[in-house]
Amino acid sequence: MIENQKIRPAQVIGPLGEPLTMQTLPPAGTTRWVVRRKAEVVAAVAGGLLSVDDVCDRYGLTLEEFAGWQRAVDRSGMPGLRVTRIQHYKSLYERQQKF
Repeated sequence: MIENQKIRPAQVIGPLGEPLTMQTLPPAGTTRWVVRRKAEVVAAVAGGLLSVDDVCDRYGLTLEEFAGWQRAVDRSGMPGLRVTRIQHYKSLYERQQKF
C-alpha cells in the first residue's frame, strides 16, 4: 500500500530562498498573478510539493499556461515571467538558438 502513495515534501525552497509550504503558496483561486506568485508555483512543482495536475486544478490554469511559466523560468529566471517583457525575452531566446 505504501508504494502506491506519493510521498511529498513538507516544504521546498522558493524562488527567493524562503521555505514554501502548502500554507504559504498563493491561495486557491488566485486570479492576479504577479511574478513572485508564478515563480512560487513553478518552484513548488519543481520541488515536488504539488503536481502539475494539482496546480492546474487548484488555480484554474491550463496546462499550456503553466508550461509557459516553466519555460520562462528555465530560459530567463523570474524576470521572464513579467507579462510586459515576454516578447523581449522570447526574441532574445530565439536569437540565442541561432548561434
